[in-house]
Amino acid sequence: MTNNQQIQLSWDDPATGERREPRLTAPIAFGREFARMPAEHNGQRVTRMILDSNEISRFHAILEWQQNELIITDQVSVNGIFVNGQRQTRSVIKSGDTLKMGPYTMTVTLINSASPQPQPPRHSAIQFNPNTNLPDPNWRPAPQATPLGSSFPPLIFNQQHKVPVQALHATGLPVDECDFLAVGAGLGSFIWADLLRIYGVKAEKIVALGLEKEPYARYKRLCLNSQIPLHERLRSNSDSTPDNIWGYPSYAWREAWRDATKGKFSQAIGYLWQVFAEPSFAETYTPRAGNVFDSIDREAKRIGWDKIYRYGRVRGIRKTDDGRYCVAYSKAPGTHAFIVTRYLHLATGYPAIQFLPDLQAYREKYQDFKSVVNAYEEHDYVYEQLERQGGKVLIRGRGIVASRVVQRLYEARQKNKNITVLHLMRSPKPQGNKFQKAQRLVKNHYELQPFNWPKACWGGELRVMLEKASPDQRKSLLTDWGGTTTADRSDWQRITEAGLREGWYSIQFGKVIKVERDPKGRTITYIEEQGFGQMTLDADFIIDATGLDAKVEASPLLDDLVKHYSLPLNYLGRLTVANNFELVEMRNDKGQMYAAGAITLGGPYAAVDSFLGLQYACLVSVDSLAAARAPSVHRLNAVTSLGQWLKWVFNQSPS
Repeated sequence: MTNNQQIQLSWDDPATGERREPRLTAPIAFGREFARMPAEHNGQRVTRMILDSNEISRFHAILEWQQNELIITDQVSVNGIFVNGQRQTRSVIKSGDTLKMGPYTMTVTLINSASPQPQPPRHSAIQFNPNTNLPDPNWRPAPQATPLGSSFPPLIFNQQHKVPVQALHATGLPVDECDFLAVGAGLGSFIWADLLRIYGVKAEKIVALGLEKEPYARYKRLCLNSQIPLHERLRSNSDSTPDNIWGYPSYAWREAWRDATKGKFSQAIGYLWQVFAEPSFAETYTPRAGNVFDSIDREAKRIGWDKIYRYGRVRGIRKTDDGRYCVAYSKAPGTHAFIVTRYLHLATGYPAIQFLPDLQAYREKYQDFKSVVNAYEEHDYVYEQLERQGGKVLIRGRGIVASRVVQRLYEARQKNKNITVLHLMRSPKPQGNKFQKAQRLVKNHYELQPFNWPKACWGGELRVMLEKASPDQRKSLLTDWGGTTTADRSDWQRITEAGLREGWYSIQFGKVIKVERDPKGRTITYIEEQGFGQMTLDADFIIDATGLDAKVEASPLLDDLVKHYSLPLNYLGRLTVANNFELVEMRNDKGQMYAAGAITLGGPYAAVDSFLGLQYACLVSVDSLAAARAPSVHRLNAVTSLGQWLKWVFNQSPS
């Protein structure tokens, strides 16, 4: 029996957390391989849904109408199907039910095709204003290059595949040259410059273009906004030391030494035990934010960062006709210049903050930027008001940032017990992602993991596996390994369990329909919950903790570069890089371009936006420059590496 109702499947992408909401017609076959799934079923054309995960069988399940009921049937899959948290071989599916297969947790919504439905809203984003480097909900990016000759970058940037260097000089604008140019001037640029200095390059040969001189400025601001003050611990582990490529002594060793010299021997031993026994027998050690920033300041002074850094808003990047690259940038409003370089490194970081579309619609409708905030925006006033007056907070998202926000609200409750927290999640999380014999632990619908990727992704067997994998295999592996997780920290778990037990913290599941404001100025969230229909949730504040956005299209600079040179993007919408993080399509005679950070996720490395991920990407790119005999870049050996490490220990310049 056929049925004309459309079926909307809604889920968060396991690798990135991005929302997917396709509308399909049954029968729907789910599986890992297109060829294994039927093209027809009971005389009807089948919609085939590819789910890239090793947890998904080649033909996993089929969703179809039988006697006017929607039925899901397991096709003898290895890992089974779960309906509303219960494993089933065959089950009736109703609107609002949760369907779990492997790492995919989908909500099923039945839509009457007779009545037109609005298209699902697009995800919104809060862009970083390039003039202030701050999150700015009112700023909208403009195209990088325009066809107007009086605009900047000039007309030649659009007209030609390779810009003549002579034409740059003909503009009358300043044209500088350097051997090595880093675009971004953040942590990725800093680590690349640090490695170049250690490998023998003089500071005068390197330029880092960016908006803030402190390479950790944006990262520090995001930490502070998301309630990680300088005395709190970051998520990055003790091996990840952006001020020290050798990783020894790690932050844990340094912290242990400082405490030991102050007579705090038990604390010092505790840090070392964590590093020795993590994560099986002890919680993973993470350094204090202030210690990391202070150590980077020390290294910045050692390598001559003040000579390397140059203020500039990069407006465009092009190949030149002499085998190099030209970067057009603004030194100040109305003041522009060019830099021509042989070796270019892109580490622009996250161009935007993800913001849920229903919350964006609320802010645009009511112009209320106080009641509805993103966790990465400055919002200390929320906690200050709660401490004075009490109130109710609704949290969206359940990753590392959401956990830190819950901790901050718990701290606020120590000053005012009249604070309640409602955590809204789209669907339950009955079990964690699984890869081979390993499966992530789930507690109270939080998927726990010491870091956002399994630790073997950093330098173990999973890193090697990903490097050797094909693009399709990488998609499958990253889907299995990724997902929204939070740190496996006992203090956060105790807070959650205490809140549930005492009643001031509760978890609600449902799909958000819209967010409105009542006459008293409070937010009202309309949701659909499976088994209960439509409900409303009121709150004084809503905090969106759904994360950051690193897709190329969110960055006007990268979007312009990709479109001008027709560069390939990977399945996540990020830059396609080789195993040494080179953008091979941008090779220009001897000129080479590399990238690092979140803009390369989906390539040969999983934890690209971690401290160690940035170090690894920069290390293999600088090794590649050494192999290509870039000027003054000399590969380290055992003797020169030891010599450079001793210079680091005694805080001496690399050269």
